[in-house]
Amino acid sequence: VVLGYAETATALGQCVAEALGAPGLHSTRRPVAGLAPAGGFEEEHSHATSHLLLPRDPALLRNPVPLVLVDDELSTGRTVMNTIAALQAQTPRERYVIASLVDVRDDEARGELAARALALGVRVDTVALVEGRVVTADDTQARAASLLAAIDERAPATAEASAPPQFGAPAPAVSRITVPWPADLPETARHGTSTDDVRALDRLLPELVEPLLTTVRAAQHIVHRVLVLGTEELMYAPLRLAAGLADALDAGGDGVEVRFSTTTRSPVLVVDEPGYPIRSGVRFPAHDDPADGPGPRFAYNVAGGGFDLVLVVTDAAGDTEDLRAPGGLLSQLDAAEVALITLPTAHAHAHSHEGARA
Repeated sequence: VVLGYAETATALGQCVAEALGAPGLHSTRRPVAGLAPAGGFEEEHSHATSHLLLPRDPALLRNPVPLVLVDDELSTGRTVMNTIAALQAQTPRERYVIASLVDVRDDEARGELAARALALGVRVDTVALVEGRVVTADDTQARAASLLAAIDERAPATAEASAPPQFGAPAPAVSRITVPWPADLPETARHGTSTDDVRALDRLLPELVEPLLTTVRAAQHIVHRVLVLGTEELMYAPLRLAAGLADALDAGGDGVEVRFSTTTRSPVLVVDEPGYPIRSGVRFPAHDDPADGPGPRFAYNVAGGGFDLVLVVTDAAGDTEDLRAPGGLLSQLDAAEVALITLPTAHAHAHSHEGARA
């Protein structure tokens, strides 16, 4: 069983589950009325700390098979150990595997994870594409503060929903695209996905992509660059749609570049300098009525990205007035055309697929 972490590793976790042919789940910050959490844990160093585990079939986590925990990076290992401790208290298992893109834990953190695993009586293996160390000088914080002050004085690059900067600017025209996404096909692994779900998506993908392909080809101007933009935890479905659209455009010889990204809760330093990876950013209010209250959200490298068309993919809970209001996400997208795709939210209490139970 594969468990990804919200929000950064939701799609990453689903991709790992897909590659392993395993059931998948990701943690979520969105509770569902009437659905009792199968567990929860804290992300101690994060700006948004509480995670819930809400599988529609609790048996998914009660299976004592090895559990693969997928995250983008390991800096201390405390989040995964908090997860393991919470899960062991409910369903003891013998083995966990922690998979990350980057592992920058120091020796102390590695020793702490090993000691906690020993105390819990579990085997914990870690795999990463890249391992490294973070070394800072004693005056790093002071120099960082000075650098930030200089950057802010020169040009605040992240529009603070730019008080009312773009409010008076002409907003892009926003159209709607209806994608024939089946109501019983999970749009995320928030409540669990099975191998049957992956096979269904593979089979349906050309049909799901067709309305996007039609929109690109019917645009009122020539389209050279398209951005498919997911929203927070909703990453995997937009990623699959983007990849499917790119393949269809390549097969048709359209000469259109397709990029993919998502909005995020994560505040990141924006510096408009050649060679720096985050060149622009927009800030906007949350638009899915989050349980932890309102707060800022961000989209990076969209403004000034030269996109002719931005396809925003959200779910029913995220398709709100806040999304469309002045200062909301749609009003701040820098593109000639913007289209909104709303996927149905698979019912959390729906009967689980046989693959999930297996």
